[in-house]
This record gives sequence, C-alpha cells and structure tokens, in this order.
Amino acid sequence: MNIVIIKYNAGNIESVNNALNRLGVNAEITADPEKIRNADKVIFPGVGEASTTMNYLKKHGLDKVIVSLKQPVLGICLGLQLMCSHSEENDVECLGIFEEKVKRFIPNPGEEFITKVPHMGWNSISNLKSSLFTKETENQYVYFVHSYYASIGEHTAATCNYIVPFSAALQKDNFYATQFHPEKSGTVGAKILENFLNI
Repeated sequence: MNIVIIKYNAGNIESVNNALNRLGVNAEITADPEKIRNADKVIFPGVGEASTTMNYLKKHGLDKVIVSLKQPVLGICLGLQLMCSHSEENDVECLGIFEEKVKRFIPNPGEEFITKVPHMGWNSISNLKSSLFTKETENQYVYFVHSYYASIGEHTAATCNYIVPFSAALQKDNFYATQFHPEKSGTVGAKILENFLNI
C-alpha cells in the first residue's frame, strides 16, 4: 500500500511516521503533488498555528491538492482544523472540506484552574459514527493537545467534552480527521490508525 504523509511547515510528522512503522507500514513523507495524488492513502498531520500554515499551503499549492483528493485522507489535530471552513486562530479561512468552524476554548468563569487552555492530556471519545472507529474504541481515552476546537456539526464523527462538547473527529466522504493524536494514543490510537489504513 502506498501511504503518503503530507510534508509542510507543521510538526508531529515524524511521530506519525513512527506510529505507522510500528504497524509495519512504510510511508513516504512528501510535498510532491503528483505523489500525493497517486497515493492509496494520505495523512495530513499538524501541530502549529492556523493562519501561518494556511498561507504556507496556499503558497505551495497544497491547498488545492488536498481538497481535490479522492482517496481516503486523514487529518490529525491542526490537520482537522485546517480542513474546516474557518478558524478563529488569527481569523483565517481554511480548506472548507468540513462546514464546521474552529473556535478557541474559553474557560468557564471561576474554573480557569480546572479547565486550563490548552486542553492537554487524555480524554474519552463517544458517539462514534465512522469506520475509523470500532465498538472497542467507544468511550476509550485518547491524547489531546489543542487550544482550538471544531464545533459539533453535520460531520461530527466522534464527540469529546472539555469546557464544551466538541468534535473529536470529523468525516465527510473520503475525508476523515481526528482532533486527538492517534499516534500518541497508545493501543487505542494504533487501532484507529489501523482502521484508517483498512478503509
């Protein structure tokens, strides 16, 4: 199977690659549009800031490449947020694959020490509605690190609750995305990555 990880100016690419290696999968890390288009599966990871990253994608033509893909695509963390319609992080229009909007977590008054931003650590996911997930992943704990979240909407494929309910995963057609980091989520995350590879 030909797996491509999109190379761009965002972090966690190597940790995703290492997680795939643990599953016995060798992926190619590339920004070459032809290699991305010809892959069997594409992974769009990311750790970074939305507007800077969107500018980078547009400058290198990767924005048009990503939205045109027909094979299964998995966005991770910032990848999920950039696949949404708009992000409050420096008020940027994103790829628009999902209609959901990305908002900043605002701690509840008086609960700033309980509900810190960023949301960092392990939290459970529920209301699973995608082939990314199987029965054994319902209510399991996965690893999050983020200050912005995708709202609940038509394409919500998993829900998490931190300050407010938000989309822990999204799916529309061949596009899948997780706000959490499956590559850092132990055996549960490995199973979710494996499910994506088997789509």
